[in-house]
Amino acid sequence: MRPRALSALALGLVLLVTGCGEAGKSPDKAAAPPSASAAPAPSPVTKPSPTRTPAKPKLRPLPKKLPAGLHRASGSNGVALTFDDGPDPRFTPQILAQLRAARVQATFCVVGKQAKRYPELVARIVREGHQLCNHSWHHDVNLGRRSAAEIRSDLQRTNEAIHAAAPKAPITWFRQPGGRWTAEEVTIARQMGLRPLHWSVDPQDWDHPPAKTIIKRVEGATRHGSVVLMHDAGGDRAQTMAACRHLIPDIKRRYGIALPR
Repeated sequence: MRPRALSALALGLVLLVTGCGEAGKSPDKAAAPPSASAAPAPSPVTKPSPTRTPAKPKLRPLPKKLPAGLHRASGSNGVALTFDDGPDPRFTPQILAQLRAARVQATFCVVGKQAKRYPELVARIVREGHQLCNHSWHHDVNLGRRSAAEIRSDLQRTNEAIHAAAPKAPITWFRQPGGRWTAEEVTIARQMGLRPLHWSVDPQDWDHPPAKTIIKRVEGATRHGSVVLMHDAGGDRAQTMAACRHLIPDIKRRYGIALPR
């Protein structure tokens, strides 16, 4: 064999040995992923600690009798008509129309949230010569049993809502929802320039009796100087509206109608 052929043969053998080394390498081993033991351990899940609801402040006991200093008379021979829980776009305009037709004025005990929602009705009440009364922010029957700071804040917030609708309107009175007065509440209201207005005639129209029943209850209990409680909001007041079509002119004829003083 020629030397050149021998050299070529030797070179071929060398390439064959080294080439098989790469070709024989397992693809799986070459591209093997890191072993599971090398993977990082998952972070432990931390459960949120349960939140504690703060305890509600205790309410003062409700007194067994009404506190002194409540106004339960009109202060004149005339009868005072009062309408609570408004204003309401369904019923307040109806009462205002009846009062205007009879040429008499009434007192509207306004809920702060309603005053904020319907400021145009508050402005109309004032524009037509009627009187305003603070009736708490959201008709809180337990307002008088709360802390002095809560009572004051509630009355102030309601006053602000009323004055936002009628900036120059005097707010003469405060009426506790449900008549659940406390002496502390009466004191705070007076400190804020609000006189506590109660009532002497309650036909319980809030319970939606028929108009005939409302009329009978009002006429049976009304006297000179009475303060009559009725509602122009807080539910369906259609029966109250119907009753007032008779009561307003009848009370005016028999006793006269006057704003409380």
